[in-house]
Amino acid sequence: MAQEFIDYMVREHAYDRVDLQLIFDEAIYKQSIVNAMNRPAEKVKKWKDYRKIFVTDKRLRQGVEFWQEHLPTLEKAQEEYGVPIEIIVAILGVETYYGRMTGNYRVIDALSTLAFDYPKRSPFFTRELENFLLLSREQNLNPLNLTGSYAGAMGYGQFMPSSYRAYAVDYNGDGVADIWNDPVDAIGSIANYFARHGWQKGGVIAVRARITSGYNKEIVNKTIKPKLTLAELKQEGFSPANADMSADTKAIPLKLQGEDGMEFWLCFQNFYTITRYNTSFRYAMAVTQLSEELAGQVDHAQP
Repeated sequence: MAQEFIDYMVREHAYDRVDLQLIFDEAIYKQSIVNAMNRPAEKVKKWKDYRKIFVTDKRLRQGVEFWQEHLPTLEKAQEEYGVPIEIIVAILGVETYYGRMTGNYRVIDALSTLAFDYPKRSPFFTRELENFLLLSREQNLNPLNLTGSYAGAMGYGQFMPSSYRAYAVDYNGDGVADIWNDPVDAIGSIANYFARHGWQKGGVIAVRARITSGYNKEIVNKTIKPKLTLAELKQEGFSPANADMSADTKAIPLKLQGEDGMEFWLCFQNFYTITRYNTSFRYAMAVTQLSEELAGQVDHAQP
């Protein structure tokens, strides 16, 4: 498959065949990448255990520090894109501990392993490999030197290469959109990503749900995109527990295993937008709850 891919890149993007061959001669298959793909935490852990990874005192403390250090940039991004500061900071906290842990895998190893030796998602990762090489060429970077996650996600916000090329912004005005090393560009890029994926300024993300004894179990955790109105969901046994919301607001019912038993939630458009960053329900809820905790901590810390 590597040779077919090289042929494609030469034909479609005018790459030098010898240069590409040298790159892929250096790329290394990593079984550990395939193993990690088969057991991602957001799919195998219960919500109560997944939450403990991300909503921690340390992550909150470092998030407050990041917030305070980059407040002018965060305020600018919130104003320009309509995305709350706490959501931007929470994404950075969940993804990379605010830029401290951006991944140690070479991106070329991760993407070539998954493109050529992980059949069930080969088309997706082949496209990402294509975008990664184009990105490297556009920014005059050596693709053999760039590191990221086991899935090929990169930088402060763990953008996949296609997202990097589509949504990364030069937010500090130096002429380069650099989310590997520049927190200012990372802040602007995350805000831009959320705005472009339908974030509703001032919109609710999720609320606890009240259920009736005969609630419809068949519609729980079945879809990510809100499709049923609150009026329709009421007929199915779901209603907001402590929120006064319009009956025509669309939501999805969600059930998660919490510390004290099952939690029922109603999740709205902004929750769906978070899942455009990572499609896991648990991930989106972790970002939501970390953001709420961060906002509370910062508000409490204000003089």
